Amino acid sequence: MEFETDLLADLIDRKHQCLAQLRDMGRRQCELLNEGSISGLLDVLSAKQEVIARLQSVQRQLDPFRDQDPESRHWRSPGRRQACAEQVQRCECLLAEILAQEKRSELELTRRRDEAANQLQGIHHAGQARGAYIASTAFPTHQLDLSCDQ
Repeated sequence: MEFETDLLADLIDRKHQCLAQLRDMGRRQCELLNEGSISGLLDVLSAKQEVIARLQSVQRQLDPFRDQDPESRHWRSPGRRQACAEQVQRCECLLAEILAQEKRSELELTRRRDEAANQLQGIHHAGQARGAYIASTAFPTHQLDLSCDQ
């Protein structure tokens, strides 16, 4: 006998798998940020996009269940219902962890961006000072008076 809730439980499991992958990728993303590995970071971000697309697909498939009254669903067993409810709770915890990771990554990226901007500004000022020094030595403002006054 086929139960609609079997599909629901399967979709919840798939959602959990996607979220676990995103959490693990987020950890790797943080490591790469700390290492300053831009190419590795771009690879992880690209792979995350694929997992996010899969998660969005699962979310769309879950849409018909959102309007249902959970109490009116027919489950294969009370144990299956409980397991699915626990998996939903684990999904919520993973999602909260992922959001915290993303916030930390965003703060680190902002810090590194500001640090790079400050370094570039320092290089720019040093270049300006060097240019001014070269200009002042190329065209000295002091002239030696070699005329003879008798």
